[in-house]
Amino acid sequence: MRKYFILLLLSVLAVGLCAPLASAQSTGSVSGVCKDTEGKPIVQAEVEWFGTETGRKYTLKTNNKGEYFSLGVVPGKYNVKLSKDGKELFHLNGVQVDLDEVKQDFDLRKEMTNAAQAQGMTPEQAKAKAEAAEKAAKENKTIGTLNERLRAANASIEAGDYETAIATLNDANQLDNTRDPIWASLADAYRLSGPKQTDPAEKQKRFEMAVTSYQKAIELRGASESAKKDPDNNKKMAGYYNNLADACAKALKTDDAITSYNKAIELDPAHLSMYLFNEGAVLTNAGKADEAIAIWDKVIAADPTKANAYYQKGVNLIAKETTDKDGKVVAPPGTAEAFQKYLELAPNGQFADAAKELLASIGATIETGFGKKKPPKK
Repeated sequence: MRKYFILLLLSVLAVGLCAPLASAQSTGSVSGVCKDTEGKPIVQAEVEWFGTETGRKYTLKTNNKGEYFSLGVVPGKYNVKLSKDGKELFHLNGVQVDLDEVKQDFDLRKEMTNAAQAQGMTPEQAKAKAEAAEKAAKENKTIGTLNERLRAANASIEAGDYETAIATLNDANQLDNTRDPIWASLADAYRLSGPKQTDPAEKQKRFEMAVTSYQKAIELRGASESAKKDPDNNKKMAGYYNNLADACAKALKTDDAITSYNKAIELDPAHLSMYLFNEGAVLTNAGKADEAIAIWDKVIAADPTKANAYYQKGVNLIAKETTDKDGKVVAPPGTAEAFQKYLELAPNGQFADAAKELLASIGATIETGFGKKKPPKK
């Protein structure tokens, strides 16, 4: 009986001695700190550990200090990739994970310098390359911020909230005042906010601020080498000049407006009719009938189907009407024909009733049935 008890005790001890082996550590851990080319922590980045032997993948997030950490990583060789916002920043292949903690930092400035030196660069050249990359990174960050503010401002403009747009764009210019799209949108906000001002002085100020901002946008784009390589550069510049002309007209600078429209025509002749139409409207509003009539004739020559051009020509012609010795109104030649042509092209148009009234005022017959063939004369 005693012998049996001893054997049983030894068996229990044997089981007890084997127990720790069953719970021994079988995985490792990984950690590290991620820094950008400026030496700053890369926050909310992804560090992916992919096991080339096991197929296991661990995706870890960096904290506000650029740190990451994970337990329970199965030993083996791993390819490690650092990414931010879906864009790979750096990767390493064949990183060995054992049962101990593996510390794998990512220092993009250091890695860039090492890469440059590996290409046979001197330390000075490597430093220059790293500084250029750092400058590019800052530029990209600035552009990203500016684009966010530009989108927000344009949304405010679309919603008619011009004050918010102006504040947002002025903040953007505090960050970087060398971007023509920012100045152009700021000019739009000033120009469109002008009519909403109840104080005449403030209204005039808004239009003048728009003029100044458009001029700044044109100056910056004109000096930009990258803009000159844009196949749509002339069209974009023409758009700036077109809006500048509108702002000048509203600021009562008619001559400057005409100069700007002509510059738009020079840059973008494909839209000649549109720019001429705008020019004719400015001259009409300024009461310069002779100049306006000449422009409306150009609009008609460029697009004979533009009904409103005939109406506007008639309005300017009728402004030159006189009276004979009997007190009868005498309209300049071509007045009735201009209104009749408008009615032919747009019988139910915006100015149809006005055209008929003006025809009646000069004693002209109002034709009907436009577009129908007249019966042949017998």
